[in-house]
Amino acid sequence: MLDKKGFDLWADGYDKAVGISDEDGTYPFAGYKQLLNEIYNRVLDGKAKSALDIGFGTGTLSYKLSQQGVKIYGQDFSERMIAIAKAKMPDAELYQGNFADGLAQELKQNKYDSIIATYSLHHLTDDKKVALIRELLTLLNEGGAVYIGDVAFETAEARAEARQKVGDEWDDDEFYFAADELQKVFPDMTFEKFSFCAGLMCLKKL
Repeated sequence: MLDKKGFDLWADGYDKAVGISDEDGTYPFAGYKQLLNEIYNRVLDGKAKSALDIGFGTGTLSYKLSQQGVKIYGQDFSERMIAIAKAKMPDAELYQGNFADGLAQELKQNKYDSIIATYSLHHLTDDKKVALIRELLTLLNEGGAVYIGDVAFETAEARAEARQKVGDEWDDDEFYFAADELQKVFPDMTFEKFSFCAGLMCLKKL
């Protein structure tokens, strides 16, 4: 698993590495662009005026949303990634911190129309995922939604099949989603598959 220094060192080449994996249809980023595009459309279709991005990286998705007038808030582990994102979105309110330890206090003071997390929460254990998602739901405005796009599978069995397919490239230090396991805690959560290793989970606040 990458630590803070590792993420800082990876930051400048991150978008290129992701793009190559997506275009080749390989683990771990097969389906990446299609998945982010779906979240982008859902946020805009929901007429969100604000979005909280957990683990925004270089700001690929948040920047596109900001161009459509969405006010961006976010938290990321890597100071270098924050610097890259801030250069794209000078008006965004971005904070440094390990979300495994919780959200920055400043972010807890607001409510958001949309909360997004793309390829970030797989760094958390299942228990910490559940705790963070519960906290995120309390920060949603009425009618808002949490969108989680990640290396994710509909079932634990599908995850095991993908692990076998990927072989030695599989990262055993990361904790990939099985939607059926999370749905035991969040029964209203939906799942949509975007590739053999990518999925979108959504929870709405009605």
